[in-house]
Amino acid sequence: MPDQDDSLLLYLNDAITTSRSKEALFRTVTEKLRLIFPFDAITILTLDAEQQYRRVFLRDYLGELLLPDKGSPGSHKSKLGRIGGTPVELFVRQQHLHQYSLDELVRQYPHYEPMCMLRDKGMRYFVVVPLRTGGHRIGLMSLVARRQPEFTDSDIDLLEKIGSLVAVAVTNTLAFEDIARREQEKTMQLALNNALLSIKEREELFRAIATEINRVVPCDFFGVRIRVPDSPVRALAEFAKGADGQFVLLDESRWDEQPGAERAREEAVELVTRPGLYVGEDFDALAERYEMLRYAKEQRGTRSILCTPLDLGGDQLAALIMSSQQPFAFTEESLELILNLAPQIRLAIQNVFAFEQIEALRAQLERERTYLIDEINTTAAARFGDFVGGSQVMQQVFRRVEQVAPTDTTVLITGETGTGKELVARALHNFSPRKERALIKINCAALPAQLIESELFGHEKGAFTGAHDRRIGKFELADGGTIFLDEIGELPLDLQAKLLRVLQEKEFERIGGRRVIRTDVRVIAATNRVLEDEVAAGRFRADLYYRLDVFPIHLPALRERPEDVEPLVRHFLERFTKKLGKPVRGLRARDLKALQRYAWPGNIRELEHVVERAVIASSGPFLEFAGFTAAPAPAVAAAPASGPLKTLREQERDHILAALQQTGGRVSGPQGAAVLLDINAKTLEARMKKLGIRREHRAD
Repeated sequence: MPDQDDSLLLYLNDAITTSRSKEALFRTVTEKLRLIFPFDAITILTLDAEQQYRRVFLRDYLGELLLPDKGSPGSHKSKLGRIGGTPVELFVRQQHLHQYSLDELVRQYPHYEPMCMLRDKGMRYFVVVPLRTGGHRIGLMSLVARRQPEFTDSDIDLLEKIGSLVAVAVTNTLAFEDIARREQEKTMQLALNNALLSIKEREELFRAIATEINRVVPCDFFGVRIRVPDSPVRALAEFAKGADGQFVLLDESRWDEQPGAERAREEAVELVTRPGLYVGEDFDALAERYEMLRYAKEQRGTRSILCTPLDLGGDQLAALIMSSQQPFAFTEESLELILNLAPQIRLAIQNVFAFEQIEALRAQLERERTYLIDEINTTAAARFGDFVGGSQVMQQVFRRVEQVAPTDTTVLITGETGTGKELVARALHNFSPRKERALIKINCAALPAQLIESELFGHEKGAFTGAHDRRIGKFELADGGTIFLDEIGELPLDLQAKLLRVLQEKEFERIGGRRVIRTDVRVIAATNRVLEDEVAAGRFRADLYYRLDVFPIHLPALRERPEDVEPLVRHFLERFTKKLGKPVRGLRARDLKALQRYAWPGNIRELEHVVERAVIASSGPFLEFAGFTAAPAPAVAAAPASGPLKTLREQERDHILAALQQTGGRVSGPQGAAVLLDINAKTLEARMKKLGIRREHRAD
């Protein structure tokens, strides 16, 4: 019946050229094939160019068309499989249609599951038709039946011709699917790009990404997890699909409360260090091995998972994880698509980090702005009116301050502890053109050596252990203003060289940073050491000393200007009387003379504390300097007036005890000693601990 055969071929050719639906096309093909050969099952395989791998393209069993992309168990089998060691290896050797006994195939390949399954269903005969187009074999079509087929030569010729048409149909369908997939990918990539450009908030951005990917690769869970060195794995963004099909942020607190949750998370990290696709039995096996997957299976019904690492650079490890309650939700094509999207998802993570860092820096800058305003307000009152004393040596100090303040010249303030070096620094700033900007203070002796560099120049995130955020250094903060480096003699030698560079080049780099930062800062330094001696001993760089000592201002010790003791006492007396709400008390002449004869090793700061203690402890018409033993200054007398000289530590201890006595032992609170002493309660407690003073009472 040549005419009938030709009509069938023409019909199939028209169907192939006009149809774009895989399901409709191959339903037509299988229906027409059954007119020639009443088979019970059909399978079409495609082969790679080297014919080493095969992929299931279509299955039809007793009229029930099973397409790989329909989520059936057959879709799991559609992944690439090696030909070697399978019956397909035998089929590929045949150049033309060939018939096989299924029983013989099972005996030859007893562990090949598909053959065993077909035999168990009563199938006995196997016909394989090669699929060729353009002279190349692109696949195989196998027809399986319970009854033995009886083919004439014309039937065989017709089946091989149909095989050629089917080969064209398969090739066209693959091409159409590839085009559709590419268009779908482009649409999704454009949507992701739009999200990257328009969305800055972490949750909203990754919800948009999950929604777009879900259109192509449906999933019930979408998450990104990340781990930085020396830190546990943490969720960057994790979503679960709600009942309405929308993704909602997942709360992992239930999992985190599980015993050993952190350990289980760490164990599962190895799964995401390489692209992976785990479905069906593969997932079930992993769920038995990994506690975290077992939890997901039991609590969320997870049956398949897809994951891929995301290279963020450095030592950071990130991974994209998708899961579904369907046992065969993902295919090799799904994994390939996600791998193609990995660069955009990686960019999304980097953008989130950048946006959040910018926001953190913005908040930090806002805090620093508040700090600067407070500093400006604090320093605004530090004028010459705060200097008390009309001695000739102090008048010389005032004149030098007036001379250098309007310039940008570096100033080195020297003098013993407690002589008022910070007060001079404030005056230099407030009488300079930089007064509208901040005076930034840093005490080089108050910070550990390993933190001073970060304090001065700042650091980048991750520059060292504990550097979780970028930090702006004091030199960067002081740009356009003044920086006051107190106790400069305590600066470590290695940092002295970096400070010298700032003074010479007006530039520096943050720790861990590569960008050179230029700064316009006036430097005022202070020290109670004799830097010439420090240079001679090798503890201070000579070149830095000469850079700092451009315009020196030396503050005389209080014992060198005894005539200033009385105005200072009366100044402090007035201040503390008002501050503490005490009645005005007189100053006996003998007490004043004793104060003037005292050597004042703590200088003005010590005098201030002595007057404050007297104001607190006195109860009569005159100030009582109980526990104070004055010693004549060396310039007045060679020996103490009476008794041994108390150390600063002893003086401070007596002062704190007097305050505690006045407050009934109370340290903090409105009526506590900290308020009387005008210091922070925590600071007072620390000083008490250091001085061995026991705290008897605590504020409510």
